[in-house]
Amino acid sequence: MRVGCLGAVAAVALMAAPAYAQSAAEKGAKVFTDQKCSMCHSVAGKGNPKGPLDEAANTLTGDDIRQWLVNPEAMREKTHAERKPAMKSFATLSKDDQDALIAYVLSLKKK
Repeated sequence: MRVGCLGAVAAVALMAAPAYAQSAAEKGAKVFTDQKCSMCHSVAGKGNPKGPLDEAANTLTGDDIRQWLVNPEAMREKTHAERKPAMKSFATLSKDDQDALIAYVLSLKKK
């Protein structure tokens, strides 16, 4: 009977993982709106067309996105980005909000 319970718990945990990812991405969409990221970036054609995140999502890793959030100056140098105005740092955002933004941007990847 214990094996059956463990199997059921494992099945529930596996089904919950996509739900968590969805809720993290949804939270990230809210953080994106609350932080007024659309002033400089766009998603699905909404926002500033000079910074389309749906395209960036296909090439950036989660670590890249985190670095853009917390150390944009280093990322500008690394990528030779010349866009004006330069991205400001969001290092003061909580780790949860940073993680949510990362989940949101990664959710924009074209499959």
